[in-house]
Amino acid sequence: MASIRAPMRASLAGDTRATFWRTLQTFALTRTVIVVVLLAYLGFNAGKLVGESEILYWKICVAYQITALGLLLLSLYWRRRFLMQLVVQIAVDISAISLLYFSLGGLKTGLAILFLFPLAGGAILAPLILALFFVSVVTLILLAENGYRLLSTNADMSSTQVALYCTAFFVVIYAINRLADRLIKQESLALERGKALHVQQAINRLVIADMGDGIVVVDRKGRMLTVNPAASRMLGLLNAAERSQGRLSELAWLAPIADAFSNWKAQTDAPGTATADKPAYVLIKYRDDSTLQGSTTILGGRRELATHLKLRFARVESDGLPEERVVIFLQDVTEIENQAQQLKLASMGRLTASIAHEVRNPLSAISHAASLLAEDVQEKGQQRLLGIVDENVARLNRMIEDILKLSRKAHQYHEPLQLALLIDDLLRELQEMHGVGSDLIEVGDMQPYSVRFDPLHLREILMNLLTNALRYASGKPGSIRLYAVPGPAHRLELHVQDDGPQISSAIRAHLFEPFYTTSSKGTGLGLYLARELCLNNGAMLNYEYRSEEDRGQPTGRFVISFAVDETA
Repeated sequence: MASIRAPMRASLAGDTRATFWRTLQTFALTRTVIVVVLLAYLGFNAGKLVGESEILYWKICVAYQITALGLLLLSLYWRRRFLMQLVVQIAVDISAISLLYFSLGGLKTGLAILFLFPLAGGAILAPLILALFFVSVVTLILLAENGYRLLSTNADMSSTQVALYCTAFFVVIYAINRLADRLIKQESLALERGKALHVQQAINRLVIADMGDGIVVVDRKGRMLTVNPAASRMLGLLNAAERSQGRLSELAWLAPIADAFSNWKAQTDAPGTATADKPAYVLIKYRDDSTLQGSTTILGGRRELATHLKLRFARVESDGLPEERVVIFLQDVTEIENQAQQLKLASMGRLTASIAHEVRNPLSAISHAASLLAEDVQEKGQQRLLGIVDENVARLNRMIEDILKLSRKAHQYHEPLQLALLIDDLLRELQEMHGVGSDLIEVGDMQPYSVRFDPLHLREILMNLLTNALRYASGKPGSIRLYAVPGPAHRLELHVQDDGPQISSAIRAHLFEPFYTTSSKGTGLGLYLARELCLNNGAMLNYEYRSEEDRGQPTGRFVISFAVDETA
């Protein structure tokens, strides 16, 4: 019984009900077409019908057509009582076809085949019991007409053809009903699966949109197909043209990711490789600049000035995809590096406290003792030894001073710092204390620019950079240049450049490492200190090569990229 009633339950449930109503409307429309065909048959065979038979045929067809149009309109505009409408339509069909069948002479007219139309509709739309009931009614009508003909005439008639019709109706209707039942179940299952898939897709979109890690789906050629919001923020993809149908290789600042993707493809295509699943680490900067070193998180503006990303590639395994898809998982490790930086500074603070107590006081005692000895020593050899002591004591003292400066945090200044005033004061100090010529350092127009930076920190950074420039510059007028330029994403950049020899790539790789120096008199903490002070103020210090229109080849310079002034 459960299988017999399955079509009825499906016909009254959810989206399947809409399918049944459309089928019923098609059934009603087909009925009107059949009546038109019957009227056309009357027109072509008008001479074969005699008197009252022709008039009766005409009246039945016209009444049948009017009723068919009424049933069609009813199914279109009154979508209620589905089973009742179906029974009424089939009853009208059986009645009209029976009248035509009787009026034109019964089995010999060939109109018995018309009964298959309403019976097939009932087999598709009605439960099996109801469909078999309609077949039984038609069978009784055919048998009754055949019996009447046998009893009322003396013609030699056989009931075999009627029996064949009735048997065929039962077999065909049963087969149609079972096939329709299977299709209905498949449609219901497809609708359920479709709803579940829709819900799952909504959940996936919500999870992907809210997750912190970036996800980029690309094809084999590196064209971005899907980018979640986290990946858009990490990669600086702010407009739809960059996110949709864009290639990784077409966006200059995504070149490191494109290279990593190409390397991964080469590894996965090579047989027997074991490194294809290893993550890749790249540095993304919103500008085509391959010389960037280090990274930082700067609040405000379009995005981080430089972002360090961990990449993991995964191929989508599916036989139904027309072409290969690859998912790139992005993890921003910049914040992890910043946390490590905070831990490093905290450790440095504890170390400096220990140094101040355990090292500085004995160092002062050594320096004082050496000064007392220098007053009594007359021999040149001993004076030279004492000079070595003084020189190394001074070097250790400078190293301690540099380390102590790292522990001092930047103060939050609400008032902007005028670059012109700070640089003018710094140049006067260099001229008075270090004898630097007034024309040695060429300074650009600093009047329009102001930044939010700890003044003591910025002074220390510029003093360090200018001291290095004085050490390596040629000493000609204008051999050192100090100027400000608007950078990308509305960030101000301060450039310090000299005409000395360019820094090689081997040295540049270790330029900002602590205790790394190429000078016998340096401590190796100057540039490291300068970068750390920049980081404390939300800025970035790098050594970069830039091309200039009036100077030909790219030249190296130190670049301070200040944080965006959100109140400006």
